[in-house]
Amino acid sequence: MAIEKNHSFINKVIKHYLRYDRDNPFIFISSLLAFLGIAAGVMVLMLAMGIMNGTQKEFKKRLFVMNYPLTIIPIGYQNANDDIISKLSTKFPNLLFSPYYTTQVISRSGSNVNGSILYGVDFEKERKINEVFEKAMGNSLKSKSKFKIVTGETLTQEMDIYKGQKLTLFFSEQQAIGFGSMPVQKRFIIDATFNSGLSTYDKAIIYTTHGAFQKVLKRQEGIYDGIHIYSADAMNDLKKINSYLKTIGYDRGVRIQGWWEQNSSFFAAMEMEKHALFLVLLLIILVASLNIISSLLMTVMSRRSEIALMKTLGATSAEIKSIFFKLGAIIGLGGIVAGTILGLFGMWILKTFDIIHLSKEVYGFSKLPIDLTMIDFILIIIGAIIIVLISSIYPAKKASSTNPLTVLRNE
Repeated sequence: MAIEKNHSFINKVIKHYLRYDRDNPFIFISSLLAFLGIAAGVMVLMLAMGIMNGTQKEFKKRLFVMNYPLTIIPIGYQNANDDIISKLSTKFPNLLFSPYYTTQVISRSGSNVNGSILYGVDFEKERKINEVFEKAMGNSLKSKSKFKIVTGETLTQEMDIYKGQKLTLFFSEQQAIGFGSMPVQKRFIIDATFNSGLSTYDKAIIYTTHGAFQKVLKRQEGIYDGIHIYSADAMNDLKKINSYLKTIGYDRGVRIQGWWEQNSSFFAAMEMEKHALFLVLLLIILVASLNIISSLLMTVMSRRSEIALMKTLGATSAEIKSIFFKLGAIIGLGGIVAGTILGLFGMWILKTFDIIHLSKEVYGFSKLPIDLTMIDFILIIIGAIIIVLISSIYPAKKASSTNPLTVLRNE
């Protein structure tokens, strides 16, 4: 029959061992260092995971703006056409479509030259699915010409041109001139400029009309290079659209690409970096837990006579083990609680005050983004608790295995 533990006795001994001991001050200092080390580890881990998640979320937000939720890309000729748009619009009335032409161009203004991607879009349809484009059109010159363009502010600044001025675009297609040929070129009026928050996109992307493509590059009306789709639930809608395309025989003529697939390597790298950082910073807690082991072992060694006396007076090995296990758990869990409070306070400070300022031209945002998810927070706490509890097991076993006869004989 198992003997019940005397919890009152256990708690009194734990309180006694947690006090400062003048005869063995280093034991108390070691316990304090373990407490502070675990608190610092939890705090740093929370801040690091919050910054990683916030940065990833901010980049997703920026990239989502200029990368459409879904894009239909033709595999065969004449598959991205008005017919497929009509059928998909009827089947999925919740989706918005913007067909486009695209080509690479070289823009030139005076001595300034830049390579860009030119999209031919229906301005009214595009502004419904692209908030950056919609914002730009709010300040447009509303030119009636089909040869008008919407460019990024970064491009206009580097080319030293402004709205209302003309920009020459050189296409890869050739036109016959005399006995030779030269690239097709056309001057376009800058009708509006946009700012996506990412200078790379603002420099590389230019929008013009369907009519410009059809006139300059002889593109056939109603047959496109692709179709941008806006969806509030892109991942589920992608599966539904793929299933529907099979039923109407378009599954071999087009493929659908989600915005996350266009930047899969980038987000995979960020996710791997996040996991690696989590494991590395968890080592801080692991190192701090070694102080728990050392301080408890020193306590066991310095209190051997007391442990032997307690056993002689009737304390069981289970009670002795419980004393030192709980002692280590209190130090570790106290550090976790303190680290959690410090971590939350640190995140509040970084969110409230502009302590760390970032270059908006480089990152697309100037304030350090912090967003600690509940899953990461739970993983941090669980990981720290497991390390702390494991660190308390060996010293507790060591204390409970103390032989009172051997100790009292040597005293």
